[in-house]
Amino acid sequence: MAGAAGSRQRREFPYGRGFFLQRFALFGGVVALLLVLLAFLTQTPAAWIVGIGVLLFAYLVVWGFSPLLTTHALSRALLTLRQGWYFRAFVPLKGIESAEPFDGDVPLGLRASLGRRRLYVTGSKVGLVSIRLKEPRRFWAVLGATADEIVFDVDSRDAFLEALRERRASLAPVQAERADSHLRD
Repeated sequence: MAGAAGSRQRREFPYGRGFFLQRFALFGGVVALLLVLLAFLTQTPAAWIVGIGVLLFAYLVVWGFSPLLTTHALSRALLTLRQGWYFRAFVPLKGIESAEPFDGDVPLGLRASLGRRRLYVTGSKVGLVSIRLKEPRRFWAVLGATADEIVFDVDSRDAFLEALRERRASLAPVQAERADSHLRD
């Protein structure tokens, strides 16, 4: 019984961090260099340097550091894909047509391939998974692009695909008389 209860809990699946560490280090160096140049080579007022520094630091935290803090999650009825604080997508398991390993070449980061109607949520080029949606969805974080396939990475692809298969197999049919049945988690 404990195994059955444990399988129903939310499971988190980390994704590749190398790309985000590189982006964080590179952009952090550029920010530091820019602030030093502003401070010593121009007559920029200190308040302006502090203001620019705060804005660049906020950008660095959101786009460079926050992806290091988030993971993808799989609950009883929902797949949550995250990339930092700037992207989160909730995909109901009933809305997934298929899930399989993906072995193609992918761009890193958050990208939409408009011609293929594919969304990439990647931090590395290994452990890639492709899920096909039953119906296309809009993703506002990529300028409202529509996609019917999402490619993302997880550190342990086989464990993720097995957990996803188990969760999808255990879904109960939706009861028509319950208005909120797809929202239960």
